[in-house]
Amino acid sequence: MGFGTYEMEGKEAYNAVRWALEAGYRHIDSAEWYYNESECGRAIKDSCAASGTPRDQVFFTTKLMNNSGYAASKASIRKSLKASGLDYIDLYLIHSPIGGPQKRADSWKAAVEAKEEGIVKSIGVSNYGVRHLQEMVDAGVELPVINQIDLHPFMTRNDIVVFCRKHDIALEAWGPLVRGLRFRHPKLVELARRYNKEPAHILLRYSLQKGFIPLPKSSSKARIQSNLQVYDFELTEKEVEELDALDEYLVTDWDPTGTP
Repeated sequence: MGFGTYEMEGKEAYNAVRWALEAGYRHIDSAEWYYNESECGRAIKDSCAASGTPRDQVFFTTKLMNNSGYAASKASIRKSLKASGLDYIDLYLIHSPIGGPQKRADSWKAAVEAKEEGIVKSIGVSNYGVRHLQEMVDAGVELPVINQIDLHPFMTRNDIVVFCRKHDIALEAWGPLVRGLRFRHPKLVELARRYNKEPAHILLRYSLQKGFIPLPKSSSKARIQSNLQVYDFELTEKEVEELDALDEYLVTDWDPTGTP
């Protein structure tokens, strides 16, 4: 499980990442668009120094804001690396498919080269639909290791999930808690009572059992710690299927997966 930092800036972002690392998270998800790469990187360095945790035990992700061409993408990667203050970026993602086929290809070329240089360890995409991924397959380029999209029982995206699994592309869920919009749904309430858990725990457990990498976010120290309490129970296959059946294509923030 990773820790998301969307809509966190400044001290709030720094404190949240420090608390997350103290709680046991080892995967921190940032983005150029979040304007918190500096705080995330500083929190990682300070936490490693304070705890003695080796830097290579913490996984840092950031993302390209805009697909604005090859040169601009190359510059953005360098900018993100400098902002983080880290020696390398563990995972670099193209944040969205917006911009069209050529701009996507240019951004990806820059990411591949950054990986070859060693300043980025792994590369992937975010919010890519089947058409965008198929475009990459058809071009014969190196495929992304991950597609980070909105995934939860109310947005199951079966077509993207099937495609990614076919091509060994891991799936990250950037909104596994549905932004709190469905915490009172009867099915979640029922399962939470059955396992003596909270709706958030049910959603995170669902994500894990589906084989996704959930990225819950919170600026509350207590909630950050609580979200990790999902490894002492397991949903049945039938319960996972019941949650799958709740799909309503619920867009919780944005959905560029259909972008031309």
